[in-house]
Amino acid sequence: MKTIPFEVLTALTTIRDYIRWGASRFTEAKIFFGHGSVTALDEAAAIVLHTIYQPYDLAEPYLETVLTLKERQAVIDIIERRIKERKPAAYLTHEAIFAGLSFYVDERVLVPRSPIAELIEQRFEPWVDEDQVSRILDLCTGSGCIAIACSYAFPDALVDAVDLSTDALDVAEINIDNHQLSDSVKLYHSDLFQELPDTKYDVIVSNPPYVCLEEWEQLPAEFRAEPDMGFKGGYSGLDIVLRILVDADNYLAEQGILIVEVGSSAETLQDTFPNVPFYWLNFERGGDGVFLLTAEQVSQYNELFLAALKN
Repeated sequence: MKTIPFEVLTALTTIRDYIRWGASRFTEAKIFFGHGSVTALDEAAAIVLHTIYQPYDLAEPYLETVLTLKERQAVIDIIERRIKERKPAAYLTHEAIFAGLSFYVDERVLVPRSPIAELIEQRFEPWVDEDQVSRILDLCTGSGCIAIACSYAFPDALVDAVDLSTDALDVAEINIDNHQLSDSVKLYHSDLFQELPDTKYDVIVSNPPYVCLEEWEQLPAEFRAEPDMGFKGGYSGLDIVLRILVDADNYLAEQGILIVEVGSSAETLQDTFPNVPFYWLNFERGGDGVFLLTAEQVSQYNELFLAALKN
């Protein structure tokens, strides 16, 4: 780890100083942002505030607070780790914020960052009547962030959360316990729908692996620090997505909706099914590549989806 001269410890004194210094170090080192922060300043602020046990929305006047020497060294150490290890900041702090909620994360799961958070906060309006939502399914749950956020948004609903990775389910269990939602969120070790009971869901939501082989090979180091199982969607990026499209027909309630994030594979998906009216959702806070289909549409185009899967 880089040795920081003592004069830095004495010249930089306030929270604001260390946020500014951290942003400069990140820019100098050309680290990649894409796990919740979009700028060096945002990343530095998140890391510094977490390290000194302060909230991310700390009031402006408190940024002039002078840090102790011990706090300054702790901040410097984690900033230098972020640069040297090229890991997402959430793996260093073991915390990520999703839909306004705090989640424990480590290298066993992807860092929560899906724009689906915005949809959950809006309770999937206007696509469903929240009073009529009794069952929700989260496929490829990872840390459990989508399932848990859904449970907060729909407190009277039961939420099933599925993942093939036992490591991911262990992390999801930690988060369910932390949020005290074990009565409303149930975990399944399953390859998508395979181990689920015969149940109809009002909402099926998923952020599955969707990165194509060519894109995967070009991802920055920070993404490589995450479990590749959460990224790889086969040669085209659609291997998992196609299976969801085919099997969702058997699990959606009559007025249900299917929401799936396909990210950079959105164009490939639309080109594969030019006649399918995928509704591509817009987000005020940024993000794209998330589609919505109604249960009726999923059923209507089921044979088309199945033919593509077989090919």
